[in-house]
Amino acid sequence: MLFYSVFKRLIGKTVIIELKNDLALRGTLHSVDQYLNFKLMDVSVVDEERFPHMISVKSCFIRGSVVRYVQLPPGELDPDVLQDSTRTEVAKEQASKA
Repeated sequence: MLFYSVFKRLIGKTVIIELKNDLALRGTLHSVDQYLNFKLMDVSVVDEERFPHMISVKSCFIRGSVVRYVQLPPGELDPDVLQDSTRTEVAKEQASKA
């Protein structure tokens, strides 16, 4: 759930999502679900020469299992908040096991 909460904070921001088939899409993050499926609006293809058939796509749904990388906007993710969230998540998991 940690990554889900991180991506929920980025809704409305521009991200680049690289898929396992090497297609990279730049767009505004519209939504994300607990399976890390993404919906992008105002989509553009990073490498238009390689994927000319994708130029006309303006919005898309991306299944989480096909995502290789998500490039976050610079300065949008506070490392201290992420570390605190990670510690909290680990503490919750350890408490539930005990």
